[in-house]
Amino acid sequence: MPFKLSLDPGEKFAINGAVVVNGDRRAVLMVENQAAVLRDSDIIREDEARTPATRLYFVCMLSYLDADAADSHYPRFSEHMDAFMEVVENPRVRLICAQVSLAMMNREYYRALSGCRELIEYETLILGGADAGQRLQSRA
Repeated sequence: MPFKLSLDPGEKFAINGAVVVNGDRRAVLMVENQAAVLRDSDIIREDEARTPATRLYFVCMLSYLDADAADSHYPRFSEHMDAFMEVVENPRVRLICAQVSLAMMNREYYRALSGCRELIEYETLILGGADAGQRLQSRA
């Protein structure tokens, strides 16, 4: 089943790590085969990953966009997840952490990204403040 991507003029997105920019008109793209696709609103740069949850998101995003290099990102993921779980006591959030870890181990990187978005929501609620996490939330 094709993946339909509706784009605004000038909107950026990534397909398998390649950044693509739409032209000056709205467009609809159909992705016919399996591909890692993220809109610009779902992409964060490394310097924007300043909190534990956004660092997790960033590493999961790298793994999603370049699954061939995902194994090289796993040690960083593990380090960030360990640090995050050391300070989280909420059972629901700990369950999400376990689900994200399982998704990463099963190479289900988009599922891991979705879980990280939930962790970012939790972190933003607890910590407050504007950050890449809030930027991701406002675009969802």
